[in-house]
Amino acid sequence: MKVSIIGLGALGILYGHHLSTKMPPPDLRIVADGSRIARYRQQGIFSNSVPCRFTYMTPEEPVEPADLLIFAVKAPDLPEAISMVRGHVGPGTRIISLLNGITSEEIIGSELGTGGLVWCVAQGMDAVKSGNRLEYHNMGTLCIGDRISGNPSENTMWVAEFFRKMEIPHLVDPAMMRRMWGKFMLNVGVNQAVAVLGETYGDIQNEGHPRDLMIRAMREVIPLSEKEGTCLTEEDVQYWLEVIRPLNPLGKPSMRQDVEAGRPTEVDLFAGTVLELGRKHGLDTPVNRWLFGELKYRGENGKEN
Repeated sequence: MKVSIIGLGALGILYGHHLSTKMPPPDLRIVADGSRIARYRQQGIFSNSVPCRFTYMTPEEPVEPADLLIFAVKAPDLPEAISMVRGHVGPGTRIISLLNGITSEEIIGSELGTGGLVWCVAQGMDAVKSGNRLEYHNMGTLCIGDRISGNPSENTMWVAEFFRKMEIPHLVDPAMMRRMWGKFMLNVGVNQAVAVLGETYGDIQNEGHPRDLMIRAMREVIPLSEKEGTCLTEEDVQYWLEVIRPLNPLGKPSMRQDVEAGRPTEVDLFAGTVLELGRKHGLDTPVNRWLFGELKYRGENGKEN
């Protein structure tokens, strides 16, 4: 069994370290360019203070195709990541994406083919990455399924069985597009509200202005989902609010971490997508329009205020 991972952000480290404790080291390959690999080796990578023992490979190294390829990069880095892992893809390679949003599978499929693609949503984790160190309380769940609703495909069941053997919390969802849109709705609310008005998950788990902003941003996604054929409802809002309830209140979403570090955010992936779909369907989305402006300013100016 060969597994390749590209991206050592929060989820790349979380699942990469977990798999490294279950697999022989040569069978788990972390793909990165030479300069990143040198930095990883010099500084080390730590998950809950435990050093990660990874096998690194550059894109140029000859390699046996992966049985499972995992994308764990940020959205702006996806095109480069796809080009870097082409040598890891063969006829039997299954592919999953841990990226936020509702577009990464389409982008990956257009470049690498859809034959081995399994749709995936990562939910319920509270990982916080600072430099080369990851801390988390909740590992979360990987929800997998197919683009077309119904009985799961052979590839989906293969990935589910692999997760079972590796003791990775997971579930197979026969209505995967609805779940993906639901997670997108959650990200639109949680990530952006905490990035603009709060500091941690605790700010949106309790009543107050950040939680109110989060819910109003989420509700703007519902009519868009109706136009796009997934038809989210208020029940979906309540479901996802329950998902975030047990998160570590001192944890924070990646967008808040980006704001604090003065890095550009994934606002194009969240509010940007909402605004684009709003224009497409003639629907006004004022909350996300305001969030888009706020986060664009903070990302471009590298500051919070």
